[in-house]
Amino acid sequence: MRCPKCGANKSSVIDSRQAEEGTTIRRRRVCEECQHRFTTYERVEERTIVVVKKDGTREQFSRDKIFNGIIRSAQKRPVSSDEIEGVVRRVEQKLIGSNDNEISSDYIGSLVMDELAELDEITYVRFASVYRSFKDVAELESLLQQITQGSRKKKD
Repeated sequence: MRCPKCGANKSSVIDSRQAEEGTTIRRRRVCEECQHRFTTYERVEERTIVVVKKDGTREQFSRDKIFNGIIRSAQKRPVSSDEIEGVVRRVEQKLIGSNDNEISSDYIGSLVMDELAELDEITYVRFASVYRSFKDVAELESLLQQITQGSRKKKD
């Protein structure tokens, strides 16, 4: 593994443990040249998932895009990065479990929104406003009414 500090190709593993509910191995390494310590993660290589966007273009699935979108939506909210990582992991597992090689961006967005609705309502609304590209306030009001009705049902 190449050292991120000096670029040397030799490093030693000093600690290994399971991470992300056993789906990943976290390794602590030390560079044999400069003694810099760094962390790597090892995952099973999954099949490639292609995302079909609204305009018909296709691109490779990126968990980082989902993570970054949620981070922006959760800004200044009491949502931890571990909770966001959990959302991304669950969405990714659902996509992998679907056995489809091509998945629409609409479907991915709805999976993320389902997860966010359970996590934090404000984060959910922020994400939905970008994902659904609301054209006017009426569409946003409709979403807010759905959330309010869902919150009332949970309280009862």
